[in-house]
Amino acid sequence: MIPSRPLPCSEEFSTPEEYIEALFEFARNTDVFQILCGGVHILDFFTSDPGIFHSALPDEWKEFLLSRFSLRREFTPRQQKLPVLPKSVSVGMKPKKIHEVVNFADYVDALSEDISQQTGSEISHFVDFGSGQNYLGRALACEPYNRHVVAVEGRDHNVTAAKVYDLTSKLAVRPKMKRNKKMWNKALETLSPEEQKNQEAVQAAIKQVEGTEDFEFQPMNIHEAEYVAEEGKGGVQYISGRLDSGDLSEVIEGIQHRKLKDGSEEDLNLMAVSIHSCGNLSHYGIRSLIMNPDIRAVAIVGCCYNLLTEKLGPPSYKQPYLRPSLQALNGRIVRESEKRDPQGFPMSQQFSSYQGDGIRLNITARMMACQAPQNWTRVESEGFFTRHFFRAVLQRIFLDRGVVTRVWHDDSVKDGQDEEQASPFNMSTNPVVIGSLRKSCYGSFKAYVRGAVEKLTTSTEYKQYAAVMNEKMADISDAEIEKYEAMYEPRKKELCVIWSLMALSAAVVESLIVADRWTFLKEHDDVVKHAWVETVFDYGESPRNLVVVGVKKDGV
Repeated sequence: MIPSRPLPCSEEFSTPEEYIEALFEFARNTDVFQILCGGVHILDFFTSDPGIFHSALPDEWKEFLLSRFSLRREFTPRQQKLPVLPKSVSVGMKPKKIHEVVNFADYVDALSEDISQQTGSEISHFVDFGSGQNYLGRALACEPYNRHVVAVEGRDHNVTAAKVYDLTSKLAVRPKMKRNKKMWNKALETLSPEEQKNQEAVQAAIKQVEGTEDFEFQPMNIHEAEYVAEEGKGGVQYISGRLDSGDLSEVIEGIQHRKLKDGSEEDLNLMAVSIHSCGNLSHYGIRSLIMNPDIRAVAIVGCCYNLLTEKLGPPSYKQPYLRPSLQALNGRIVRESEKRDPQGFPMSQQFSSYQGDGIRLNITARMMACQAPQNWTRVESEGFFTRHFFRAVLQRIFLDRGVVTRVWHDDSVKDGQDEEQASPFNMSTNPVVIGSLRKSCYGSFKAYVRGAVEKLTTSTEYKQYAAVMNEKMADISDAEIEKYEAMYEPRKKELCVIWSLMALSAAVVESLIVADRWTFLKEHDDVVKHAWVETVFDYGESPRNLVVVGVKKDGV
């Protein structure tokens, strides 16, 4: 099952190591890539002239080599044991989730069988990190896989929903409760419609009905659903908890051992799996192979790279003008970079120490890596390009009316200097966080401005902006708003081009993150026997489609 190429990189590279070295060189020394991946921000698109479009891109466009450094995403479906999920198992799933569960359940089942054939030891349980409502685990526990799944989930409402679905799929049995419909109805007849909504009133009425003493009338407690282990059948065990490292000792201690025919307990041979484990949770899943003897393999599909923490601090740049101007102002960028979290990106020693200070990605670059530009439709593109255009023009209005000021990052120029001195690389503006607005606010630029100002002046969540907004923006007229829209509308296409290039360039950011995870496993060759990356979903259905696989050496 091991692919011929452990990293799905271009065949121009003879080995994964050659690819990673070229990837390092490109990421560290290509100005355009650094500008597009973390070096510009949409807020300051129109706050200087000629603007980001003309400042960031070279006059003579050379061959754009990003496709050479993006991992290949082609997907060929396997011959599956269960090509179509039964309705009892797929309940609650959307088409995207069905695609993911169908393909990944079959993938990890085949992987575990392959490991069993090579080692002679069967995988006893799949441990699903961040199992959510346990869609994957439910499919694995049911026919035809009949696997034992440990679902690790920290949100109680997800576990509750999962157990309801388990009843539908017959993995769980409803708790047995004594009920007498006749007596129940008799009690309700003594109450008014309003009183029937009051649980205390209902319970009091029940006690007044003769013969109800031995019956239970409480609503069913889903957490009392029974999971009965049958020979040859799969099962699910839920373990509540939020992971903060790859140490699974507490989870493993809580796993119920199955009894063997001779009365002894089976050995635990675990595989950690996850579909789209967010942020650092993917790191914990991969590290679990190194940190826990009972974990024999991992198969992790990551996502939400914006939720990754940063290990090394703020990125460094070859050219000072490439430093993201907003980085000095945007509190979130600064906070994330200064955390220096040992659990964060990058994982591997090679990525952490490259050229002395390592490979670093700020949150702007990682957020863009979550995009799927190949899947953008015309309607979707028009929608978010318009929203970004509105926000960029509004920031220009804020600047001109004194809501925000220019902040210079070059000691040779100060606020109050001529606009000609301002560029996206020596200046930014104070960020104003607006968040989402009512849907009607996106119908026109005028509606957007009015909605944003209303929110910033009336919402208690944004009370820090209220005074300055009332002072600087209260008297803005419709004519002035329309003037700004007319002034910048011809330049909307510039924003569309830059945003698209940022999203396409960020495919390399995702390649860096995935290659780092694979490299981490390869560096632990005293523990890891095999490590590889391959696609498990169709990009059009689920663009975060790269699984990182690690298999432990025998006897370790």
